[in-house]
Amino acid sequence: MNLASNLACLVQESDNVLEQNSKPKTRLEVKRFLAMRIKKKVKEQYMNGKFHDLLAKVIADPNTLKDAYDCIKVTSNVDLTVDGGNLSFESVAKDLVNGNFDVEANTYSISTKGAKAEKEELVFSKLNLRVVQEAIRVVLDVVYRPHFSKFSHGFRSGRCHWSALRYISKGIPCPDWWFTLHIRKKVDDSILTKLLSSMEEKIEDPRLFAIIRSMFDARALNMEFGGFPKGHGLPQEGVLSPILMNIYLDLLDREIFRMSMRYEALDSKHNEEHSSHARLRHWFRRQMNGHHVQQQNVVENSVVRIHCCRFMDEILFAISGPKEVATAFKSDIEKYLKNSLYLDVDNRNEFLASSDPHGVKFLGTLIKRDLKETSAVRVVHKLKEKVRLFTEQRQESWEMGTIRIGRKWLGHGLKKVKESEIKHLVDSNSILSQISLHRKSGTKTDHWYKILLKIWIQDANVGNMENEEVILAKQIVEPALPQELRDSYHEFQKRAKEYVSLETASTLALLSGSSSSPDCVFILKTLAPTNFIKKRLFRYGLTNKEGYACTCHLLIVLDDDQIIHWFSGIVRRWLRWYKECDNYNEVKLMISSQIRLSCIRTLAAKYRIHETVVERKFDLALSRIPSTQEIELEEANDELTSQESKLDGALTYGINCSGLCLVSLARMVSPSRPCYCFVIGCSAAVSRIYRLHVMERQKFPGWKTGFSSAIHPALHRRKLGLCKQHLKDLFLGDVSLQSIDFGAWR
Repeated sequence: MNLASNLACLVQESDNVLEQNSKPKTRLEVKRFLAMRIKKKVKEQYMNGKFHDLLAKVIADPNTLKDAYDCIKVTSNVDLTVDGGNLSFESVAKDLVNGNFDVEANTYSISTKGAKAEKEELVFSKLNLRVVQEAIRVVLDVVYRPHFSKFSHGFRSGRCHWSALRYISKGIPCPDWWFTLHIRKKVDDSILTKLLSSMEEKIEDPRLFAIIRSMFDARALNMEFGGFPKGHGLPQEGVLSPILMNIYLDLLDREIFRMSMRYEALDSKHNEEHSSHARLRHWFRRQMNGHHVQQQNVVENSVVRIHCCRFMDEILFAISGPKEVATAFKSDIEKYLKNSLYLDVDNRNEFLASSDPHGVKFLGTLIKRDLKETSAVRVVHKLKEKVRLFTEQRQESWEMGTIRIGRKWLGHGLKKVKESEIKHLVDSNSILSQISLHRKSGTKTDHWYKILLKIWIQDANVGNMENEEVILAKQIVEPALPQELRDSYHEFQKRAKEYVSLETASTLALLSGSSSSPDCVFILKTLAPTNFIKKRLFRYGLTNKEGYACTCHLLIVLDDDQIIHWFSGIVRRWLRWYKECDNYNEVKLMISSQIRLSCIRTLAAKYRIHETVVERKFDLALSRIPSTQEIELEEANDELTSQESKLDGALTYGINCSGLCLVSLARMVSPSRPCYCFVIGCSAAVSRIYRLHVMERQKFPGWKTGFSSAIHPALHRRKLGLCKQHLKDLFLGDVSLQSIDFGAWR
């Protein structure tokens, strides 16, 4: 007995030591643990090929609702030990079982302000309904996750936008044709009925379907195909809508798979010796021909391969084969969407050849086909780039030299004008003395001389030149230079341009010649939309029309750390989204040259001090916004790479792709009227009220630029109270707008 008691104490002591030495769980690990507990309950309800009574046995369990509420708190980055409200899980569970849960009573709406704009209303779920929706989401994810197709991405474990782009660049060989389909349709009763009927294949629970329908009737689901971009952490996106959309579009995934097999199986010239699946395809072909299954518009003597990648309601198709097959396949898919799924398709999408230089837009990026450079082509590009850079340096030296001479000429003329005012130096026969007779009395010399210069520029008809210095260099200095010098310079520029153009032509000929060789390799490149990013920087006030960094005036009234966190949030999102893009260096250049400088100028405008003083004062804080595109940026990239493993498309819904929003200080909170944080589960008192600014309502699908692209206009200038921690989390991308309860003051 003594030995047994000693061994028991030893085990207890070892457990205590392990608990003390164990690392604290991350947000994702905690959420996985909570979802696993719900998953075990769901598995127990599986009988005879279906899940039974999920609402009564799983969702309406107070422990399940408690775990769902904890999942919401983890998403909101709230400590689970903090009591965030007076939610009674037992009463909610009882109402669900008895059918007394009033969905409409647990919603509130916000409408647009102003008489000129068309009134739009946005419906939000209250806390009780959000908890129920989160519990249903976890249950449906357990049921349907094993059955989703491998090419569907979006809000699934390991199936986020990174995996979709990697699947395209590495899993899809370069096709001959590609096109995208953008589904557009607001969910109506016919779509919901078909959705619920398809769910009956795996779930037998009328009460669960009834509560989903009641949420739809109360407009608490916010399901719309092709409306606002899905998965950007926007408040109008309910937590239950994505899983329901994935379930509905899984019908499309199955049909795509069947159509792909049919088109590929009917390929009569498929070389069976070079394919590991030749026997299977041959069997399919024999079976289909034996049953007299004929497919129109399928051209023989061709090799057909069909690849697909779907991210929610945005779909990319890549087809290898003749154009007739690709056109027929596109037509069949559109017919199925319209006739069977009752969905509309955006007909503005063009059917493009993969060799098209414009590429195809997908997931907010640009995807283009390019030939992988050989060593010979790389050498040609390197030599051509050296010649081009040398030519630009010589041209810059020439322009700077002529401008410097023009400045001296201008200063010499002004000196002569001032000397002409001295009587013993006046030459009455000079042109300048004759012009000075028309000078008004009392006019200063400098002012009079500048007016004369402007009049001469207008009469010279110089066109659209940049400034006076360039005009003097082109109109005064260059004509006065020796003719031999000008001819030699222009001849050099002409020969250099001819060389660069000839090398470009030879490179293209080399590329076209190598494309027919068996050793050529085509690759797919993913490009960040740098031009659209620059437009968003200007729209948010970070750059001017010329593209130079400037002060963001809406952020001046925020604290110093909050300003730096806002700019750091852009950097973190760009590094997270574009690190695998082929034009990643351009993104790094914008970070070091525009984002950092705009942050410095915003702080300088706040304190009215010089920019160099700001850099010294906030040197440590500004290190989160790299100043170079080398070591510091690579270290930040490595840090975000490690953070990527902590993100999950299904569990961190809305956070991965959440764009940065713009807020400004509305007012301070007075002690007589206290306010608490609007984030769900957070009860911290706030000292400031902020105002949300909706900068644009971008059409779907939008470019991924780092900023929220489609916040509902009903939330424009909406006031919200946030504690310092959650304002930082919102700026840095650790939480999204979905975690904010906009009806907290109701």
